[in-house]
Amino acid sequence: MSINSIFQFLVPKDKKFFPLFEQATSNLITLAEALHEAVNAKQADRDEYFKKIDELEATIEELTQKIHMELSANFITPFDREDIHSLIKSIDNVADYMHSAASKMKLYQVEKITKSIRKLTEINLEACQLIGVGIKELKDKKNIHTIKETCKKINKLESKADIVFDKAVAEIFENETDAKNIIKYKEVLSALESASDKCKSVSNVMEQISVKHS
Repeated sequence: MSINSIFQFLVPKDKKFFPLFEQATSNLITLAEALHEAVNAKQADRDEYFKKIDELEATIEELTQKIHMELSANFITPFDREDIHSLIKSIDNVADYMHSAASKMKLYQVEKITKSIRKLTEINLEACQLIGVGIKELKDKKNIHTIKETCKKINKLESKADIVFDKAVAEIFENETDAKNIIKYKEVLSALESASDKCKSVSNVMEQISVKHS
């Protein structure tokens, strides 16, 4: 190993990890935007959005693998290794569930998009935008209060998503007579609600990291 390689191994890795986190969250926000736009678009236009979501989810998966590789290759990290692993895993999970919702809409050929589906995609988009804010604040580590407030907002959105989901499922069972449609809508709603749960998981990890470094 050359002297340059040894030096590169020992320098603080904020320049390696945080750019990857920022890329992951940037793609996550774009994915959430595409999903929200898809459910507000005409049915004929949705496939283009679904294709974009597929590509973004694959990109986030690649970035997740890169972070895991950096963890294996580097000794010094900007914060605890287990926290880095938990943070990128939780971000990846958000992407997975939003991608799952899109895939189910396409697979089940969901034509009518309900207000509840639109509302949940809106909530998830807002939560993902806040995740982006939280990641930037973690990078600077200057304003722990902002991180805590950001996490609090994400948690409130998750609670809001639970209410929307419960009401939507109740309405489906009350008003829908076609068993296939009940399954279709419940599957899509469940994936969207799970995405909001995973946004809260990201929030929990960010808050945990901020407390350790406060």
